[in-house]
Amino acid sequence: MTDLLRQEIAATAEIVVIKVGTRVLTQADGTLHTSRIEQLAEQLSALAAEEKQVVLVSSGAVGAGMNQLGLEKRPEDLSTLQAVAAVGQTCLIQRYDQTFTKYGRKAAQVLLTAQDLDDRSSYLNVRNTLLSLLELKAIPVINENDTVSVDELMTTFGDNDRLAALVTNLLGSSLLIVLSDVAGLLAGDPDDPQSKLIPVVTEMDENLQQHVTGEEGSPLGKGGMMSKLAAARMVTSAGGNMIIASGDEPTAIKRILQGEPLGTLFLAQGKVVSPWKRWIAFSAQPRGTIRLDEGACEAIRSQGGSLLAIGVTGVEGSFAKGDVVALCGPDDSQIARGLTNYSASQMTKIQGRQSDQISEILGHRPYEEVIHRDNLALLDHGPDHGLDD
Repeated sequence: MTDLLRQEIAATAEIVVIKVGTRVLTQADGTLHTSRIEQLAEQLSALAAEEKQVVLVSSGAVGAGMNQLGLEKRPEDLSTLQAVAAVGQTCLIQRYDQTFTKYGRKAAQVLLTAQDLDDRSSYLNVRNTLLSLLELKAIPVINENDTVSVDELMTTFGDNDRLAALVTNLLGSSLLIVLSDVAGLLAGDPDDPQSKLIPVVTEMDENLQQHVTGEEGSPLGKGGMMSKLAAARMVTSAGGNMIIASGDEPTAIKRILQGEPLGTLFLAQGKVVSPWKRWIAFSAQPRGTIRLDEGACEAIRSQGGSLLAIGVTGVEGSFAKGDVVALCGPDDSQIARGLTNYSASQMTKIQGRQSDQISEILGHRPYEEVIHRDNLALLDHGPDHGLDD
């Protein structure tokens, strides 16, 4: 049985990003699930043969490293964890390359940190490299560079669900498939056989949180359903679609791309977002926060306006002109991000003032707007998203 909407989504997706989690790739004892990798390689190679461009975001390096080193418990200290990942990544990519080669394809290892996607120039370099690999008929296998990613330095993605969403937005892909150890988003506890699958999510609202039971991964993995919902918000906010399905199904990818109603489909929440605004909204890390009054929030959300100094009520952090900053409303919710025309020190002087007073206060007025609408990306779902060109 096929679904016409899913068929259309699959047919129009020129680039398909597929994320496979640790619990799908490893067996109960922590060893690599070689037959699962074989199934992945066969399906991805078949897609590539049909002129679909496919990108794989793969977890499993730590699990593979634990197996190689004979460890039964995931290390807790950072340096040991990174060392285990370094050992495991070699094993993981070797296994992928061996299996892809059987089907006439080559695997290309791409290791990323959040910093690679934070910097605009590096972001574009990553994008161009991935597109070149696809042109060369290679299959990029992407993972976080766990050997250098450190939470304290803000170089970690947190989990590969977020990394997969960022890669999907980076490439402008309209479809992300997340293969998990659950069948999709369930209306109840995943361990309860009576919990029913939610086949389609049309709105990414707060009601979805009631379906998250608080699980945050296994001893081998980090991402739970909470992180998958966050990834779905990122993808659908940029105009893409995401499907969560069971990685235990041997032909899950093939069935999904044939339009079968497998797993949970999260539908795009609005228009396709420009690459520039995808970077601002999702990849660049905010260097500070600008707080807005309700009038400024309304102007940005509903009228597609620029941010003016008069609507600013507070400034936090130390940021420079041209940095990405978060914009928060009176209720502390983050409504948008944008490139600021003024530094934090300048903003504290001109906040709440009319634009024509800026010259008097600063001695000059290089910009009328604090953030121009062309450099501003909404994060919530206004009528126009504020994310189009």
